[in-house]
Amino acid sequence: MAIGRSVRAFRRQQGMTVADLAAVTGLSIGMLSKIENGITSPSLTTLQILSHAFSTPITSFFRGYEEKRECQHVKAGEHLEIERRGTRAGHQYHLLGHIGSNSSGVVVEPYVITLTAESDTFPAFQHDGIELLYMLEGEVTYRHGDNLYHLEPGDSLFFDADAPHGPEVLVKLPARYLSIISYPQA
Repeated sequence: MAIGRSVRAFRRQQGMTVADLAAVTGLSIGMLSKIENGITSPSLTTLQILSHAFSTPITSFFRGYEEKRECQHVKAGEHLEIERRGTRAGHQYHLLGHIGSNSSGVVVEPYVITLTAESDTFPAFQHDGIELLYMLEGEVTYRHGDNLYHLEPGDSLFFDADAPHGPEVLVKLPARYLSIISYPQA
């Protein structure tokens, strides 16, 4: 039905009758009527013939029905401070944006995490998914499983978040890093 409505709209925009369109395309008036009324679905070949008749790309028949794609813009200083397990250890989590259910099948949580003198070390976080850390300022020794990594500004660490992980030594404070966690959508 949606494609039929698009065909009818294009035909009317061009000031054509169904008979005019039939003459230009070689399709029968009956077939065009069935398409416009949603009684039959046109084949790709028929859509291609119609797109040539209207001098428009074949995708134009679907434009009004495309899925909306979300986007979030968060201005500096306006990100949301939230509580996660690390909040108990004095870690500040600022959520940089969130897109819920989406067609990718992946959830992504971007945070800026700040560690200060009041923050505790907590090298035993575990959660589903994968995580990317990117150091912005300060220095920390970060644990992932049995390994320790000295992270300075510009360093990154990309890992499976199911292993115990977290800052083990706060070397130079304040420390700020970007944390991007992704996992399959439930």
